[in-house]
Amino acid sequence: MQPWAVEYGTLWGYERSDGLPPVCPARIEVEFDEIGSADIDALRAAMNLPTTEPIEQRFRGRRRCFSLKVEGQIACYGWVTQGVECVGELERQFNLGDDEAYIWDCATLPAWRGQRLYSALLSQILHQFHAEGIRRLWIGASQQNAPSVQGIANAGFQQVVDVVYRRWFRLTYFWMKAAPTAPPDLVSAACHIMVNDHERQLGSVAIGYKS
Repeated sequence: MQPWAVEYGTLWGYERSDGLPPVCPARIEVEFDEIGSADIDALRAAMNLPTTEPIEQRFRGRRRCFSLKVEGQIACYGWVTQGVECVGELERQFNLGDDEAYIWDCATLPAWRGQRLYSALLSQILHQFHAEGIRRLWIGASQQNAPSVQGIANAGFQQVVDVVYRRWFRLTYFWMKAAPTAPPDLVSAACHIMVNDHERQLGSVAIGYKS
C-alpha cells in the first residue's frame, strides 16, 4: 500500500423516475451486444489480457459486459455490476441495492476513437437496464478526464456528487459535495453506496481508519 493517496472524482447517476433519455447515436454504424461465452476470447484481445481468467472471474460474480461492434469486431466495451463492486481509484467498495447497477471499466479501442462510441455505449446500457426495470444506474469519472465527463453527460446521466478522497497511511478522508441540480434523494442514495463500514459519516465528510 502506498503511504498516501488522493483522487478527485464525480459520481453520475440515472434515476428511473426521471424518464428515459433519447438514444445517443454513434457517428458510425454499430451493433450493441452483451458479451457472452462465444465472444470471451475476442473480449480478452480487446482488453489486452494474456488469458481469459480475469474475464471468467468477473462473470462468476454479478458482472456483465456490453459492447459496441463494428463489422462484427468489438470496438468499445463496458462492464456493469449489480451487488458489490470495488472501486480501486477511491480505495473503497460500492454497496449497491438490488435495484441499482454500476458501470465501470469502459474503453474504446484506438482504431475507433473519435466516433462517439463511448456515449453511444453508455446510452445503450442505460436503455438496456431501464428495460430490465433497474431503478438507478451509476457511473464515476475523474474530474480531470474531460472526454469521459462529456461522454457521460451526452448519454443522459446527471452529475450527482463530486468527491475528494485522501488517505494518509491508514487514515481516510472522503468528502462529498452535491451537484447544484442533483435531487436530494439521489444525492442521499449516492452517499449511501459510497460510504464504507470503516468510516463514520459527519455531514458531507466520512472519516475512517483502514485496519
